[in-house]
Amino acid sequence: MRRTWQFVPTLLLGLLSAWPLLAQQMVDRIAARVENDIILLSDVRELSRYQQFVDGASESDERILDRLIDQWIVRNEAAASRFPHPSEADVTRSMERLKKSFSTPEEFESRKKRNGVSEEDVRRMVESQLYLSNYLDSRFRSSIQVDSKAVEEFYQSKVVQRAQVRGQAPPSLDAAHDYIQEFLVQQAINEHADQWLKESHARLRVERLLNAGSP
Repeated sequence: MRRTWQFVPTLLLGLLSAWPLLAQQMVDRIAARVENDIILLSDVRELSRYQQFVDGASESDERILDRLIDQWIVRNEAAASRFPHPSEADVTRSMERLKKSFSTPEEFESRKKRNGVSEEDVRRMVESQLYLSNYLDSRFRSSIQVDSKAVEEFYQSKVVQRAQVRGQAPPSLDAAHDYIQEFLVQQAINEHADQWLKESHARLRVERLLNAGSP
């Protein structure tokens, strides 16, 4: 009898220590149905934690769900075209760029811990974002043309003006040309992608269940 009573507190302590994970599993539910697939509330929470980790703040659940639906569209298109996944070396380079965006390595680790994300979580998210952005780049870049006039206008209105505000000498147009051109190309890719995603949304069967309560 004594052994039984000794076992019960141990069992209760084990359940209590696992409760956060059990509770998270119990409240997980479908946030949206997209065609024949689903997006879970845990997917929304995962992206929210990642945004908190990277930016210090996250968007609303509704906006995050929009982003996940966008990702679903891009991922399915990329998979259908057999678009290659990024190499381990490419993912590692992206991870290093992300780490350098923090003031110190200690801040990177502290923000991970504070927002409940692991190194594996971050790498998986970085790999996913790199795959999607690479696909969008390959899909739209060839159709984009940036002429010298657009580069010069951006140089005068943005680069020179910003340097003047800061009391600094601007770089020469020749030195800044390639950077400006790539920036304008990326801007155009984003605009093309946004338009394509809006059109794709209109063709999808989407049932949003984020605020529907229990499944």
